[in-house]
Amino acid sequence: MNISQLETLLTISKTLSFRKAGEMLNLTQPAVSAQIKSLEDEFKVVLVDRNHPVALTDRGKVFLEHAERILAIVEELKQKLTDLDQTPQGHISLGTTTSIAIQILPRVLSYFQNQFPLIKTSILSMSSSQVLASVENGTVDIGIGYLTERSPHVETSVLYYDTFELVVSPEHPLAKAERVTLDMLKDVPMILLSPDTQGRRFVDRVFQEHQMQPNLAMELSSSEEVKRMAELNLGAAVVSKLSIASELRRGTLKMIPVRELEVSHPVGVMTKSGRYKNSAMRQFLNDLKGMPEDQFIGSE
Repeated sequence: MNISQLETLLTISKTLSFRKAGEMLNLTQPAVSAQIKSLEDEFKVVLVDRNHPVALTDRGKVFLEHAERILAIVEELKQKLTDLDQTPQGHISLGTTTSIAIQILPRVLSYFQNQFPLIKTSILSMSSSQVLASVENGTVDIGIGYLTERSPHVETSVLYYDTFELVVSPEHPLAKAERVTLDMLKDVPMILLSPDTQGRRFVDRVFQEHQMQPNLAMELSSSEEVKRMAELNLGAAVVSKLSIASELRRGTLKMIPVRELEVSHPVGVMTKSGRYKNSAMRQFLNDLKGMPEDQFIGSE
């Protein structure tokens, strides 16, 4: 058994085709078949059902689980050997929310990539709850998001604290108010984030605690969309304070204090407990955790 045979089986499990697996691995179809046949002969089992569509047998699925673990160990070994070089290098996949990706990461990554050009980063945008799940299942190396939810398999570290604020267009009837109460919002059309976001869950919880139902005008998947609709005076919105700095400065939105919303929410970095951190991850985490809070919240 060799590593290339395991990689071939893994690729077949994803493509369900000997031909497509060969194309991805730059092998001929006969070479792919020969590698799988060699594995099957060595272990005296049938791993792949060659009928159309191609599929792994039950034994093949069990074999694949162990093959994936072996390949992960080999990849970790390669990374540890690479890390013996003193120059941090490697690849980092980051999972974060759209708002954080827009507001924070450009500055962080610009500095980081100038200092460490051999470290490559990719960013996946998702809701905060998805960030936690993606760190936990290993889909991303590092997550940045709200730390409201916790997992025993994920280590966290607070970077800064954010709040969710009520914002309106300067033409909105509430724009001249110095402060409003939740009761005053009872009949006001609201533009809110989608239910899978931390901001929306917080707003819903506050309204429920006061036995009220928000007058939902529209719900949108990102803070950027919510802000644009509020700027058009289509309703009042509740969004992250961090995300509205430029709009407040330009005067296209006005922030109105609401006592019931005055709750601080920790935003931080997440990594999987016990996971090996290559030199790229270690360097990125050190730089990120070393940034003072005002670098995040006073950035605009």
